[in-house]
Amino acid sequence: MLVLVSDPDCMARPRSAVDLLTDTVRLLLADHKRELLQPLARCHYGTGRPLGSTTQQERILTVRAAVLKKLGGPPEYGEFPEPTSARDHTIVRVAAAGVHHHVLHVASGSFYTGPPELPSVPGSDGVGRLPDGRRVYFDVTRSPFGSWAEYASVPEAACLPVADGIDDATAAALGNTGLAAWTALQWRAGLQPGETVVVLGATGSLGRVAIQAAKALGAGRVVAVDLDSDRLRALSTQGADAVVAIDGRDDLAERLRNAADGGADVTIDPLWGAPALAAMQAAARGARHIQLGTSAGQSLEFTAAALRSHMMDLRGFAVFRCPVDVRREAYRMLTQHVADGNIVIDLEVVPLSEVATAWDRQLTGAGTKLVFDIADDPHTPERRS
Repeated sequence: MLVLVSDPDCMARPRSAVDLLTDTVRLLLADHKRELLQPLARCHYGTGRPLGSTTQQERILTVRAAVLKKLGGPPEYGEFPEPTSARDHTIVRVAAAGVHHHVLHVASGSFYTGPPELPSVPGSDGVGRLPDGRRVYFDVTRSPFGSWAEYASVPEAACLPVADGIDDATAAALGNTGLAAWTALQWRAGLQPGETVVVLGATGSLGRVAIQAAKALGAGRVVAVDLDSDRLRALSTQGADAVVAIDGRDDLAERLRNAADGGADVTIDPLWGAPALAAMQAAARGARHIQLGTSAGQSLEFTAAALRSHMMDLRGFAVFRCPVDVRREAYRMLTQHVADGNIVIDLEVVPLSEVATAWDRQLTGAGTKLVFDIADDPHTPERRS
């Protein structure tokens, strides 16, 4: 019998029959082990999904991602370990993800939820497809697998349906800021038809959606407030009934009261600081002041007597604190309004590979909603066998 042995030393020393038999058994066992492992090597992300056009021995161990390596960022574009399966979670193939102030705040380590893991992938929301092909928006991810990557680990309950007739980038742009604007008005403020709404920070992404959302929800009058600019004045043709400039003069409260025809019933406030104080002083009796952010300051001084005299409700708000059923219905209605043309989103799509530039633009004020196009990003990290 002729036996082929892979041991290179077999030509350098005499081989007994026992040696030859031992080598043969070892090779047969190794081949059997490879056959058992090949089906596992053809799956990825712990979901049992095939990799597609790969060799039998290849397994993708990394995904394209923006990777946060130090608090404050910016993230670096590169590779990150693939998401793993977890109980009550699914793996979403991400198509688009928004760039939000909230994400930058979390990455700084100063957000009240605590600092993120390092290294990790930033991003809490995005639009993508489930393993069964359904398109969803999600606004929760499992750390460290955020949405600024090819794949994200998402709680199954956090997957919200997206209305037809809206593209992935627009659907992602509506997340966080758009959803926050809608739920702040409808759910937290309980806006009623005919009421007057003041939107502070109106030229920002949240503010522009809030103006249109207030009209869609039946507001009788909407006042846009922000720093004096052409963008602010343009809002008078985009749903605002009046615009008021923050220009350093000390009569802001009076001008707000006049623009609101006697006082606002609801104020959407992502600013705080002096603009919020003026809005409170100009509010109607029984007004609801919805506090979402601190872009203009961390504190203000407002007397208890003024609060009592206005009988005002000061309500803190964070969109991720909304019950998931509220978010699901709000997102469905919001995306439907966009699909029907009632709400228009100003956005700019950028590749994920430009994450550092997008990060800096968001820090300094991008002037539009930035959305990462992850599905068509041209750069592909190396695959590991």
